[in-house]
Amino acid sequence: MIVAAPHPPTSRPAAEESTRAASPCRLSILGATGSIGTSTLDLVARDADAYDIEAVTANCDAGRLADIAIRHRARIAVVADPTAYRELADRLAGTGIAAAAGPEALVEAAARPVDCVVAAIVGAAGLSPTIAAVRQGCRVALANKECLVTAGDLFMREVVASGAELLPVDSEHSAAFQAIGASDLDAIEQITLTASGGPFRTWSLEQLAAATPGQALKHPNWSMGAKISIDSATMMNKGLELIEAFHLFPVGVARLGMVVHPQSIVHCLVSYRDGSVLAQMSSPDMRTPIALALAWPRRMQAPTERLDLARVGSLTFEAADEVRFPAIAVARQALAAGGSAPAVLNAANEIAVEAFLGGRIGFLDIAATVAKCLEAADRRGLLAPAPDLGTVLAIDGEARQMARSLVNQTSTT
Repeated sequence: MIVAAPHPPTSRPAAEESTRAASPCRLSILGATGSIGTSTLDLVARDADAYDIEAVTANCDAGRLADIAIRHRARIAVVADPTAYRELADRLAGTGIAAAAGPEALVEAAARPVDCVVAAIVGAAGLSPTIAAVRQGCRVALANKECLVTAGDLFMREVVASGAELLPVDSEHSAAFQAIGASDLDAIEQITLTASGGPFRTWSLEQLAAATPGQALKHPNWSMGAKISIDSATMMNKGLELIEAFHLFPVGVARLGMVVHPQSIVHCLVSYRDGSVLAQMSSPDMRTPIALALAWPRRMQAPTERLDLARVGSLTFEAADEVRFPAIAVARQALAAGGSAPAVLNAANEIAVEAFLGGRIGFLDIAATVAKCLEAADRRGLLAPAPDLGTVLAIDGEARQMARSLVNQTSTT
């Protein structure tokens, strides 16, 4: 069964629903130490008997992952970094919880039979494990937008082939899913994602040129990891989300838009041909879309702040400034180009963000590096559609090499 948007799951017989509700949900969390993983575990801990944790994974924080595995009684814990294996194994010794490490172990953990996999590994590193989760045909709560950005067509074909149930966890895409419901896609005139504008929404170009990583990491509304916080500051995050929405909600590029909404209360607006506009609203807390993905088609109790519109007072909206935030235009160009352009965009952006956080390039150099990498990839014929996962990963690797070269040129000038 597929919930790739916009149609909800087929209703189950009452007896089947009651059986499913009475049985613990077998759950794996890929990226358990990140912000999405932490929020998921917070929800799980509030109703521990309703969940049976199969696998938890992390990149390299063995100590924290071991604590999570023990606290939530997971069957296996996996670190992507093989050098962290010894610490993980030592911490789990005598607990009965298996320990493993490395990319292959990550894929194997994702493929372990469960009811639901929360796919929250940051970046292109999450592509292979998330596809492994999809292939088992379970529910996949997708928080890794790079799966759709780097390999959208391929990824969605895997969803269809396996019969997996795909539910978006990004707040904007979860909002779109809710606002669309079972509506006919032909009735939709526009899907409009909202963006907070990040910490630099009102900054001038001169100020942006001097922005520091510390300033860029201070998001006004959301608590997120470093990479996505920088993406929010450049507004590349919104560009990536437009590409993600293109695959989740197949209405075409022309019917996808975005608007800056500083309060982060309205997460998406869906406009219909009869003049109606449906919006999903909630306080900015990722536990809301995670709760929906875990409990769908039911609703579960979540400890999120309840929305008080009288206290909020007003909701404002404004157009995005693509002069000060050129990452939006760069992402739109990659989406329009199609093929492997979004994969190159994502790879170059990851390298550029890493370089900015390391103090090697300036804030405005992030989008400039990505644009130059796309131009270089086009000259080298790398933007054609990738026929398989191996080709996607190869293009990803080559784009990273080109981006590193561009970063080196920028940092030495």
